[in-house]
Amino acid sequence: MRDFNSLERKNIKFLVNKGIKFANIQITETGYAKSILDATEPVRLYFEQSGYHFYDRQPQGMGNKKVKKAIILTQCERIETKVSLYRPTTKKGDPRLWVYGLKDHIYPNEIFSITINEGLMYVIIISSVDILKAYKSKIETPLRDLINLISEKESETSTELLGLIRKRMSDWTEVEVNADTGVGRTVESLLGIPMNDLPVPDYKGIELKSHSGIYVKTSSLFTKAPEWDISRVKSGKELAEKYGYMDDSCNHKTLQVTINAIMPNPQNLKLDVNYVKDILETNEYAWRGSDFTKKKDVMAWRLETLHKSLLAKHKETFWIDASIKEKKNHRYFKVNYIDYTRNPSTSMFDTLIEQGGIRVDTMVCRPSGNGDTYSFKIKRNSIPLLFPEIQRFVISED
Repeated sequence: MRDFNSLERKNIKFLVNKGIKFANIQITETGYAKSILDATEPVRLYFEQSGYHFYDRQPQGMGNKKVKKAIILTQCERIETKVSLYRPTTKKGDPRLWVYGLKDHIYPNEIFSITINEGLMYVIIISSVDILKAYKSKIETPLRDLINLISEKESETSTELLGLIRKRMSDWTEVEVNADTGVGRTVESLLGIPMNDLPVPDYKGIELKSHSGIYVKTSSLFTKAPEWDISRVKSGKELAEKYGYMDDSCNHKTLQVTINAIMPNPQNLKLDVNYVKDILETNEYAWRGSDFTKKKDVMAWRLETLHKSLLAKHKETFWIDASIKEKKNHRYFKVNYIDYTRNPSTSMFDTLIEQGGIRVDTMVCRPSGNGDTYSFKIKRNSIPLLFPEIQRFVISED
């Protein structure tokens, strides 16, 4: 999917901040001409999570096509229409859909969002509709009615956790461990949370992410090893042997690097979202002058696996911003504010990888002997695009 323009970006932020779950589709020139849209993996997963439609249970052939009611929402109108969901007999039955009457409201290469409420599909063309304007309109609009209907309320657990942090961390508190992770570990200790590296949230379903200092540009989302059964490279050790480097502190190769989807790194590794196979690939590239082309596959993750990890880890998240000070060889911290997020958008996860907002940091065959990690990290300025309803709670005023 192409980069979002300013209006699309504003619309997505608004939907996310209101807690609206959705999936995005870009209508290509070919799709527009043939009235065909591919139901990509993020769209299929969203349908499944909503209980709306299950393509994997649908036989191939137009005789098995499902037609359902749908609504197109413009700036101030509600247009009743239908959507067809089917798997053709060609190309292994790749899932497809089409919204009737869509061509009357959209142009090629524009993007629209799909949201499901009470079993009904709503279509919002975010390339042309100004959602904020419609929401703040002095007259009633169907779009505002829908947003207000499905916006979620703050959970009781988040209120409880917020109270504990205000009580225990609004003043200077000594950091228990003098390390980069010291603040996060101390926060967990003060909340009675044991140390863990599990793919589940920290406090009663709420994940805690702590950072300190203006120079922190990324935050870890979750760790997930590649799925070696669909990878050409079959282990972290083999990965380090092929692409790693010798470390002065040990006698074997290690690979501690960042991989993104924008440009190959010094090891010529780059991420690619493969929507045809529904996987995230790490591929090796070769340079030809100032351009680069794919040379070979390296490792991969199923997008569905990554989406499940994201949803399991970040159903609710407290992003904790803290200040640090040193006094008599001791380090202290206090919490400044908390950004509270809920229900990440899996479709935006894929898009942000493509746009470089999410990357993978590998720590493979480390000299310390610790286990290999493959950490999915998000740029802090991309958080508003991935996570719904960001609420900021000020803990310390100074």
